[in-house]
Amino acid sequence: MIKINHLNSCEEDFYVKLSKLLSFNSTEDKSIEQTVESILSDIKVQGDEALIKYTNQLDRINVKRSSELEIPKSKWLEALNSIPENQKKSLELSAARIRKYHEYQKIDTWQYTEDDGTTLGQKISAIDKVGLYVPGGKAAYPSSVLMNAIPAKVAGVPELIITSPTPDGYMNPLVLAAAAICEVDRILTIGGAQAIAALAYGTETIPQVDKIVGPGNAYVASAKKKVFGTVGIDMIAGPSEILIICDGKTPAEWIAMDLFSQAEHDELAQSILLCPDASFIKQVKIAIDKLLPEMPRQEILKKSLSNRGIMIHVKDLEEACDISNRIAPEHLEISIEDPNKILKLIKHAGAIFLGKFTSESLGDYCAGPNHVLPTSRTARFSSPLGVYDFQKRSSLINVSRTGAIKLGKIAVDLALGEGLQAHAASAQYRINGE
Repeated sequence: MIKINHLNSCEEDFYVKLSKLLSFNSTEDKSIEQTVESILSDIKVQGDEALIKYTNQLDRINVKRSSELEIPKSKWLEALNSIPENQKKSLELSAARIRKYHEYQKIDTWQYTEDDGTTLGQKISAIDKVGLYVPGGKAAYPSSVLMNAIPAKVAGVPELIITSPTPDGYMNPLVLAAAAICEVDRILTIGGAQAIAALAYGTETIPQVDKIVGPGNAYVASAKKKVFGTVGIDMIAGPSEILIICDGKTPAEWIAMDLFSQAEHDELAQSILLCPDASFIKQVKIAIDKLLPEMPRQEILKKSLSNRGIMIHVKDLEEACDISNRIAPEHLEISIEDPNKILKLIKHAGAIFLGKFTSESLGDYCAGPNHVLPTSRTARFSSPLGVYDFQKRSSLINVSRTGAIKLGKIAVDLALGEGLQAHAASAQYRINGE
């Protein structure tokens, strides 16, 4: 039987207890930081030579030339045609749904003209080169390829390069198949901090990219932090999270398994249930104890649920929404009979799953919206990965002769107020004309 943290929102110290359970030790290991700094420095200076050295050393392979680091497209297509037919079809259907959803996110260039002929607007341009990091080996995730590559391609990114480690020479065929479906441009068999360094700085073989996206281990996360500014990055993700608001009318086993779906990621993952029905919370606990022995990852589930799992008895659904907004979860399931009734009360969540039939797992794979989501309360100010993350906006300003006189007077006043005489003079020239 698992002992899961139980809180009651009526308790005087409820929020103090909640804050303690939400926190986790995110302090970066100094040894990881030092290793990453060394790798970044070596690859920045030595290029392919250092990249080959680290790849051979850390992935236990024997690459002699940089050309051996790339997987030809013929191998991707071979993988796509060799995987089981049901997996191939599921990848294709999932990709189609993700592509359709992200097509709606595209923003067009726009402009408008004022009465005096001045034209203002915005120009949308795709990022030129993007690097996509994909964890390698047997624990590879083709769904991550779909979720990162498809919005990049929908945005119009002309060059998308995947880097993925091949420990002991193994490359997951599902990753290659997903890459073929997404029509990425190159796949390179490098991983870890050395892959991030190569993408950020460029080597003789690998071009410098403009942005790096995709999940990775602690070394990858540390490297992404350190190269930010040289290149853009998507986000630094914390442990996976799910919060479920339930009215007690969804089968308890469904809710228990939904809590499992995030807890099985790792020991730091967090699963939270908010419910106004105390008897239903007990039913979910019983369901957890019943289902746990059947789960292959039960040791991870036990640690995650006992250390960071939380069952919260709330006064009502409105209070549940207030608490959820404070937590700002990565995944929020609203498992009640009429979820739209309280949707307007939700302000902060990465992805919102409405109704008892909408399991978070569908969002992870094939519903259509992106599964790359803000964690650790960052949903208060950030959004899911999308097409907009692979586009840039440039302002368009075309001032008419009449507009230059009208706007120039404003600019002169403000520039002189700031003590910037050249700014004022620049505007004054246009007022005076030829």
